Amino acid sequence: MSERVIYENDNGQSIEVGYSFPYFLQGFAGQDGTSANITKVSGVDQDGSTITNVVLAERNLQLTGLITGKTKEEMAQYRGKLLRVFSPKTQGWLQYEYGDVKRRIRCQVETAPKFSKENKAFNIQAFLVDLICPNPYWQDISTVKSEIAIWRSAFEFPLEIMQDGIEIGFREPSLIVNIFNPGDVACGMRIQYKAIAIVVNPSLLNINTGQQFKINRTMGAGEIITVTTDFQNKRVELNQNGVISNAFNWVDLNSTFLQLEPGDNLLRYNADDGVDNLEVSIWFTPQYLGV
Repeated sequence: MSERVIYENDNGQSIEVGYSFPYFLQGFAGQDGTSANITKVSGVDQDGSTITNVVLAERNLQLTGLITGKTKEEMAQYRGKLLRVFSPKTQGWLQYEYGDVKRRIRCQVETAPKFSKENKAFNIQAFLVDLICPNPYWQDISTVKSEIAIWRSAFEFPLEIMQDGIEIGFREPSLIVNIFNPGDVACGMRIQYKAIAIVVNPSLLNINTGQQFKINRTMGAGEIITVTTDFQNKRVELNQNGVISNAFNWVDLNSTFLQLEPGDNLLRYNADDGVDNLEVSIWFTPQYLGV
C-alpha cells in the first residue's frame, strides 16, 4: 500500500516524504480518529449524567522518517531543506496519501525537525516533526462545484437555422436541487449569486432544516454576490465590474449561514423578483474525521 506525506508552507516551499530518496517515511501518527471534549451535567437525584455538548479536540500529527544521501554535503543540504520547509514561523497544508485516498489538513509546526544522532553512518539520519491542527478535520484535495441555477448552452455547429428560429440556451427548470455531501461532518460552502438582469433580494433555502440565507438588495446585471459560510471565515462580498466590497450590511437579519450536512441536502434558490435572471453556484470541500 503506497503512502506519502507532502507538506507545503505558506511561503510556497514544499517537501515530500514517502518511500523514495532522499526523505524516506518511517511513520505517520495522528491521521485517524481524534479525541472529543464532552460536556456533561447531572441533575439532583439523577443517575449518571446528561451529555450537553461534544467538541472534537485539536489534532496532533507526528512525522518520522529517514534522510538518505551520498555525501556529507548532500546530507547537510537535505537537513537544511527540512528545517526551512517545516519552519514554526509559518503555517501550511499537509497532504496525506494512503493508497487511492488523498486528503489534506491545515496545520502549524509545533516541533521543528529534530535529528537523531544514534545512527553511526554519515549518509543516514532519522528525523521527527510534530504538527498541530487547530481544525481537526481532514479535507478533500479538490473543491466540489455545483451549479444549481444556470443557463445551459444549446448553440451547436453545424448551424442550420429553422423557420421558427433556434434555441441558443435554456433555463434549468427546477428551483430545488439536491447537493450530496460525501463527508463525515457538516461543512460550510461558498454561494455565488450572479444577476444576468435585475434580481431583487436573492435567497437560498435549506428545505431539510428550514434555514435560509437572504440578501436584501436589488442586484443589477453583471453583479455578483459571494457568501462564504465556513466556520471562522464567514464573508459576504459584492463584485461590481471587478471591484470587490463588503456586503455584510445587506444580509437579512433572519439569515443563517447555511451548512451542508453529510448526505443529501435539498436546497431551493429564490428571489422576491427576477428569479429567472439569477444564476447560483455553490462550492464546498467535504470534511472527514480521519484517514
